[in-house]
Amino acid sequence: CTVIFTRMATKDLHKPISILFCNLAFSDLFTSFSGFWISMLFITNPDVTIFGSKDMLAPYAFYTMSILSTIYNLVSIGIERYLAVAESMRTRFRVTRSHSIAAVLINWVLAFFLGCLPLMGWNCLHMEKNLSVLYSPFCVNYLIFIAIPNVVVAFIIPLFTYLRIIIILRKRKLRMKACGQATGTYKSAEIQVARTSIFIWLLALISYAPFFAGVIFDATNHQCHIDLYPGVYIFRNCTAMLITMNCLGNPIIYTLKVKTLGAKLKALKCLSANRVRACTI
Repeated sequence: CTVIFTRMATKDLHKPISILFCNLAFSDLFTSFSGFWISMLFITNPDVTIFGSKDMLAPYAFYTMSILSTIYNLVSIGIERYLAVAESMRTRFRVTRSHSIAAVLINWVLAFFLGCLPLMGWNCLHMEKNLSVLYSPFCVNYLIFIAIPNVVVAFIIPLFTYLRIIIILRKRKLRMKACGQATGTYKSAEIQVARTSIFIWLLALISYAPFFAGVIFDATNHQCHIDLYPGVYIFRNCTAMLITMNCLGNPIIYTLKVKTLGAKLKALKCLSANRVRACTI
């Protein structure tokens, strides 16, 4: 909420990349609310989260939708940063607000369609075969269909975009160095991008790898629910907590730099007196 409020209220942050940042914050907020919905169902009736019921279908569908939207937003931010660096200033003017809005709409349409497939009939409410142990009443083949392609998207595309940014910055630094020009700006940018990329990868790995491991376990498991209680369900709850930690980590990595957060929030109180310039990562 702080990210959304800060970026919408500060006029100098109304840029194409800020639209993606705000949408990422909204996706994280949606994920948190969906997780809270599931938690309340677990508190009021724990059996429905273990054995599955129709009541769990909608919360899990919205939870899936919000996670997919977060992944697609992270990929969109990586692509936008790559385009901004790859063609230098010429591309910066081509990436407009309308392009960012179109990317946001496409992300949500795709996430909504894939996340709502169980509500459209791809579920195992009336089937005992192919039923997910961890996420009943989802089907195992649906979880595999959702998890594997999106894990590839979440890891491969950001890896390519940020590595390409680092390579481009290094080439330009070497070119300027060969011409006897100062390279401090490119060196600083290269270090910042490399540090940010490492944080992105570590956060994504810690947050989504356990969930992916749970889907693989679901696909290979042949035991019933009772035999797996409570250890496997504790693991499932831990994966949900890690995904929530990803929602908390995204604003820190992408938008809320510690050194500038206080200044931006202070600027909202006295917009007419002092305006703080925003530096996009």
